[in-house]
Amino acid sequence: MKVLQVRDLSKTYTGKVAHEALTNIDLTINKGEFVGVMGPSGSGKTTLLNMISTIDSPTSGEVIINGKNPHRLSSNDLALFRRRELGFIFQSFNLLNTLTLKENIVLSLALDNVSVEEMNKRVEVLSKQLGIEKILNKRPYEISGGQAQRTAIARALAHSPQLILADEPTGNLDSKAARDVMEMLTKMNQEQQATMMLVTHDPLAASYCDRVVFIKDGKFYNEVYCGENRHVFYQNIIDVLSLLGGNHNDISSIRIQER
Repeated sequence: MKVLQVRDLSKTYTGKVAHEALTNIDLTINKGEFVGVMGPSGSGKTTLLNMISTIDSPTSGEVIINGKNPHRLSSNDLALFRRRELGFIFQSFNLLNTLTLKENIVLSLALDNVSVEEMNKRVEVLSKQLGIEKILNKRPYEISGGQAQRTAIARALAHSPQLILADEPTGNLDSKAARDVMEMLTKMNQEQQATMMLVTHDPLAASYCDRVVFIKDGKFYNEVYCGENRHVFYQNIIDVLSLLGGNHNDISSIRIQER
């Protein structure tokens, strides 16, 4: 089953000089897939994420999520669609400091009038899976970055979205916390059949995906698949990135650890 279909998607920003940020991008993500998107700074990967997440609108082409084109919905229906169909995980966590971790996790459920009993059940299951069940009454400023990102993952998964969009989720974490977070996302992907799209600069994070799509200058550049060996997959990602070029800052220096 196709959860996401991006068809012939283009985005041109108009100004004194028009800039074509995306050109004729096609991408399909099936249910349960974990797909990475990589490319140098300015390649268009964030523009693509913004089109899929409905933050921005395409100039041409279409985005279909679970059979619907969200860009054709009214503003009220779009707000509902985002809340029910999409889950977001950000580099900056985006947790509300005035709320406890538990309150942050259930926020979208509360907005949808889900019963307290059901909310508690979902929090219990997710918090145990993510190893945060003992800190649910703390506030975001009282916990580590790794714990904050685990909380953000729980929030993104609480309403069982059709598609989870992760934007540099390991960008603010040290290498141990980054590895932990990627292992958590992989576990959730496998156990819950959660469909995920990850935008990242980090080849280590990307190596946890089933496949990685590379974008250069707003166009599709290449695609590599994981196969049986994640170490080989990681090296393939590094090889494509070195061909892609861009700034050396675009590529994390973290090397994969032998398991």
